[in-house]
Amino acid sequence: MAEHTSSSITIAAAPAEVMGVIADFDRYPQWTGEVKEAEVLAKDDHGRAAQVRLLLDAGAIKDDHTLAYTWTGDHEVSWSLVKSQMLRALDGSYRLAAVDGGAGTEVTYQLTVDVKIPMLGMIKRKAEKVIIDRALAGLKKRVESGPDGPAPADEAEKR
Repeated sequence: MAEHTSSSITIAAAPAEVMGVIADFDRYPQWTGEVKEAEVLAKDDHGRAAQVRLLLDAGAIKDDHTLAYTWTGDHEVSWSLVKSQMLRALDGSYRLAAVDGGAGTEVTYQLTVDVKIPMLGMIKRKAEKVIIDRALAGLKKRVESGPDGPAPADEAEKR
């Protein structure tokens, strides 16, 4: 079984608000540093994304890939790789747990990446950790800054 990397962060918002941001793939390029494009290809019976094409640029890992999403209630979403140019596997999940009486959310992000090209395990784990840490920090900033979220990185730099 492949090793995975995981990390958690606490966000000052209810789980439903956090999951709303996670499920809004159209806005991923605004708050995730690595996702440059996101396109929902298919939806499930509840109107949630079932397959999403993502253009990823995470330093050592650059790829155009499609992921299949599985939603477990309102507190967990997991994904697995459907197709990719560079990756053999990209499996992960967000798990949300209410804290502070429901006013906050602990988000745990787990990720397993396997690339088609040879890469040292240490470098692969570092890439996973960078992806996770940036995603969690971006998610926290996006949720806590309100419904319109932070300005896109390029606009923020202009100020």
